[in-house]
Amino acid sequence: MKESPFPIRPLSLVAVLLSPALALATNGYFPAGFGVKSQGVAGVGIALPQDALAAATNPAGTALVGDRADLGLTMIVPRRGAEIVGNAFGADARYSGDKKKNFFVPDLGYTRRVTPDTSVGLAVYPNGGMNVDYSSNPYARFGASGPAGVDLKQLFISPSVAHRINDVHTVGVALNVAYQRVWAKGIGLFGGFSSAPANVSDQGTDSTAGVGLRLGWIGKLAPGLTLGATWASRIHGRFDKYKGLFADGGGFNIPENYGVGLAFEATPALTLAADVQNIRYSQVGSIGNSVASLFTGQPLGVAHGAGFGWKDMRVLKLGFVHQTRPDLTLRGGLSFASQPVPSGETFLNILAPGVVRNHLTFGATWARPGGGELSGFISHAFGQTVRGSGSIPPGIPPGGFGGGNANVHMKQTMLGVSYGWTL
Repeated sequence: MKESPFPIRPLSLVAVLLSPALALATNGYFPAGFGVKSQGVAGVGIALPQDALAAATNPAGTALVGDRADLGLTMIVPRRGAEIVGNAFGADARYSGDKKKNFFVPDLGYTRRVTPDTSVGLAVYPNGGMNVDYSSNPYARFGASGPAGVDLKQLFISPSVAHRINDVHTVGVALNVAYQRVWAKGIGLFGGFSSAPANVSDQGTDSTAGVGLRLGWIGKLAPGLTLGATWASRIHGRFDKYKGLFADGGGFNIPENYGVGLAFEATPALTLAADVQNIRYSQVGSIGNSVASLFTGQPLGVAHGAGFGWKDMRVLKLGFVHQTRPDLTLRGGLSFASQPVPSGETFLNILAPGVVRNHLTFGATWARPGGGELSGFISHAFGQTVRGSGSIPPGIPPGGFGGGNANVHMKQTMLGVSYGWTL
């Protein structure tokens, strides 16, 4: 493992425990939300902290959820794949990326008040990732061999501290210690287009670690009306084993993201809430740079080299929380997102078909005797296809790949449960 100033070995141990799961997300490669309760309201949480995972969304929430611990597990059932149509090097064909079909994602959180106005917390959770594994290689017609796929995993360990300035304003900060792992296989043909041909494909798993900050604020604007804001810095990452695939010599930063949220107590039993989030994928070269430069002679892996061409993603999340009975709380939500993958960038995004946009969620919590809480949610990301437009350049390599288009598609269902303890 490469040397790093960050605590990679402890992170590696945690990542090994969680790695069967850190594989797929739905807002690009970010998750829709953090924690089972937030997932039940479509990921809403900036102004609506509900459990000890609150700091993953807004660290100010660490001071507002009380002394508690939460442990959750989510099953993710994605379906993703691609088509190649109108291509001179082979007949139209459809490819399934579902060699691995189901994933299980744990998370945990802990919060504790240390003074009447100050609380600390710890959240451990997958920030996101992407997995696609093709038994039948979509790039075989161009000279690739073997199964093709990419697996990206991101784990965050976030200690937080929050302070209630007064009855109106609460602020918080979290240290985001991020650990990333990746492997890529079956795309060795791109070695002929790379500044480091030996570091494009089939190099096994590589890892990187970095540190960033998340800041947050929650304020009560009026009785029953709460506003929140949060911002997370970009986190540096670099995969040396794949420096010939990813732009900037293997650079793979986690993008800056920020948002605002609103929560309104419509009745003593009903809270309505909304978040608006922006994820700045376009600011990370390996993610946001267009693949077009590859077809004009600029090799993979160089500074400002080709990437997946993702745009910034803007997400609107709407949800409700209803205290139906003293021991039963119901939740629901909808989220709507912009499309990060342009139609002209689908050829490389066969490896990263994170194209779903809209989600419908439901959740519930049963309060148990003795202060425990059993929560659950179900979420469906509706199927989405991005059809390529001029996505495969005509002609023969190095300037072309026979023309036609790549279409990428994905849908996903998630089910999660958690148990929370009041301490």
